[in-house]
Amino acid sequence: MNGDPTLLTGATGFVGAAVARALLARGHRLRVLVRANSDRRNLAGLDVTPVVGDLADPATLPAAVAGCRYVFHVAADYRIWVPDPAAMMRANVAGTEALLRAAHAAGVQRIVYCSSVAALGLTADGTPADETTPVSEATVIGTYKLSKYRAEQAVLRLVRDEGVPAVIVNPATPIGPRDIKPTPTGRIIVDAAAGRMPAYVDTGLCVVHVDDVAAGHLLALERGQIGERYILGGENLSLRELLAQVAAETGRAPPRIRLSPHLLWPVALAFEAAARLGGITPLVTRDHLRMARKKMFFSSAKAVRELGYAPRPAHAAVHDAVAWLRAAQRGAA
Repeated sequence: MNGDPTLLTGATGFVGAAVARALLARGHRLRVLVRANSDRRNLAGLDVTPVVGDLADPATLPAAVAGCRYVFHVAADYRIWVPDPAAMMRANVAGTEALLRAAHAAGVQRIVYCSSVAALGLTADGTPADETTPVSEATVIGTYKLSKYRAEQAVLRLVRDEGVPAVIVNPATPIGPRDIKPTPTGRIIVDAAAGRMPAYVDTGLCVVHVDDVAAGHLLALERGQIGERYILGGENLSLRELLAQVAAETGRAPPRIRLSPHLLWPVALAFEAAARLGGITPLVTRDHLRMARKKMFFSSAKAVRELGYAPRPAHAAVHDAVAWLRAAQRGAA
C-alpha cells in the first residue's frame, strides 16, 4: 500500500478519524481533504498529508484526487436539525457527486463511499432491515436522512451510468472514542454519562463500535463488489438498553421514566423556535420524534458473509466511548 496515495475525506470527524487510523495501520500513504478552518484535533500525531479543499467548491477537488489510487469519501454534514437545509444538500449530495466524478476522471481505481443506514428502508414490524428492504424518498424523515438517501442514489447512478468504481458502506449508529463535536448519538452518550437523561422514549437503534465501522471500510475496499451496499452495524438495542449500559459504565442509575413522543411534540416545537431565534442547536426536534416512532434495527449479515466483517458487542463501544469522554474531560480540566 506504499505506492500511490489514498485520499480520505472527513478525517477530522468521528468516523473519518477512525478510518484514517485504520488506513495508516494498513500501510496506506494518506492524503486528507480538509477545509481551511477545520478543527484538526483528530489528526494530531497522524502521518497524513493535508490538502485544503471543500466539497462545496468543486474546483478544489481535482487537485485533491490527482495521483490517488483509492478514495474514501466519509465527509458529511451530520446534524438532525439545520437552519439551512439547502446547504446540507449541497454538501452531502452535490459534493458527493462532484468528488466521485473528479476521482473517476483522475483514474482512481476504487472508491469507498460512506453512506448511512439513514438511506435505507425500515421494516414495519421492527425486525432488522437489510440492504434489500424497500425505501423511497417519500418515506425518508428529515433533511439529513433525505440528503444521505439522495447522495446514495446519486452514487448508484454514477456506478451504473458512468462506470464510477464505487462500493457503498452503510454504517449504523457508531459509538466510541474521538467523537469531539459530538455527533447526535455522541450527544446522547455525553448527556447520559453526565446524568442529564432521566427519561427515554421507546425506540431502538443499531449500535456499532466506530473502529468496527472503520474496519468495514477497509474490507469494502479489499473485498466489496462495485455498486453493492454493505450495512456496517453491530448490536440492536432499545434506547433504554443503551442508556442502561452507559449508566453501568458511569455508576449512575439508569433512566426509568418512559416518555411518549406525542407529549414531547410541543417541547420540540418550542426548541425549534428558540433555535431559529438564537442560533442554538435544539435538544429535541420534530424529526427526532418522527424517527423515534420506528426501531432503527439493521442486519449486517451481508457484510459478515461477503466481507468477513466481525463487529464486537455494543457494550465494548459504550465502554470505549465513556473512557475516552472521561479522559477528554480530565485533559480539559
